[in-house]
Formats: sequence, C-alpha cells, structure tokens
Amino acid sequence: MVERNSGLIRENINEIRERVSSAAKRAGRSAGDITLVGVSKFQPLELIYDALLCGITVLGENRVQERAEKAAKWDGRAAVWHMIGRLQRNKVRKAVDLFDCIQSIDGHELALSVERAVRERMESGGEPSGDQYPVMVEVNTSGEESKGGIEPFECIDLVEAIISRCPHLRVEGLMTIGPLHGGESETRESFALLRRLATAVKDYNGLVVSHISMGMSGDFEAAIEEGSTMVRIGTGIFGARRL
Repeated sequence: MVERNSGLIRENINEIRERVSSAAKRAGRSAGDITLVGVSKFQPLELIYDALLCGITVLGENRVQERAEKAAKWDGRAAVWHMIGRLQRNKVRKAVDLFDCIQSIDGHELALSVERAVRERMESGGEPSGDQYPVMVEVNTSGEESKGGIEPFECIDLVEAIISRCPHLRVEGLMTIGPLHGGESETRESFALLRRLATAVKDYNGLVVSHISMGMSGDFEAAIEEGSTMVRIGTGIFGARRL
C-alpha cells in the first residue's frame, strides 16, 4: 500500500510552476508557453492520480511495458501520454497503441516502423483516425555515448525524411536530454544547440516545430532560459522513484 501525501504533491507542483514562471520571465517569455510533463516512471497510480488532480495533464513514461501495466489498471481519467524513453522497434506497435506521442524518434528505421504501425492502425479503423500521429526527433546534443538520439548534423535529414516518407506522422518537435557530466555552461550549450536546430529545421524546410522538449528536475530552469517549451519533471513532482 502506497503512503500518499497529496498535499506534498500539490506543494511540489506549485513550486515547480513558480520556478517555471520565474525562468520564463527571465527569458522574456510567458509561463503559459511551457508544457509541464509529469514523468511517472516507477510511480504508483495513486500518486499519479494526485498529480492529475493538481492540474498535470501530460504524463511521460520511459518503458512500454510499464505503461502497459498502468493502462491495465487505469481508472479512465483523462491524460495525454508521451513515450520519452528509448523505443525498441519490436515494441513500436504496442507503443503506438499506448502513447499519444513518441518523443524518442532517433533514426530513419524507427520512424518508418512507427509510420507502418500508425498506417496499419488507421486502416483497421483504430485511433487515431483521419489524422497524423505526433512524434518528436530526439537529438543527442551532449555528445555522451550513454544517451540516445541522433547526432545534431543528422537532425534536418531525419526531419525531412519523416515529412517526405511518413505521411501518417507529424513532427511536433525536437527533444534532448541534458548532459550528465559537466557544469552549467555545458548544460546550457546542449540546450542552446537544440534551439538552434529547431531554427535550422524551420529555415531548411519551413517546418515550425511546436515543441522544444528539454529540461528535467535538475536543469529545467536553464532549459527554459535557453528556449524549452516542454519540461519533463519526475522527482521534482513525485519525489524519489519507487522501484
């Protein structure tokens, strides 16, 4: 049985929102331009429901299997689910069924696999119907080998390939994970690089990405100051993960 502390969840979310607002103001932006994704990896449903009651509407999961386990027990409350972890090609069809957006497209073959899964689902009458499935391109802007994502120089090519070869997909944005090592300057440069890539995508093919997804519990303020429109917060909302 999970020991719940709804008040603490609310306090955490309010604090995060205040920090988001302050960071946006420093960057000359509005807090309303920033989407807050609650990363619910390893968190029990009771705490996730508490977060929804506090106004969180978008949830992020790293693993298809964990999302499936939660879906089996979900009580039907409205939420938008984003896949934010590495996606194996043999789990693509399940991911398309379980998630409303996949943020971690990191290669041509994965994009084509998602395209096939979405097309087959639409042709069979499943949701989404008559629309495109939103995806984001994950870029490794830190150069760390442990990170997923394509190399920065590959970004425009992959976006162009999705636009031209994947008619059932819609590129919603770019995503990155800040560096695990290094100081603030390295972190900011990693985030600034993704912002520049979003501009390059627009200059190359006219695509204005809706989201620049970057920033987590430990670095989201710097990410917002560098142009993030979507931050992914786990421990900052829920506290330590429950294994």
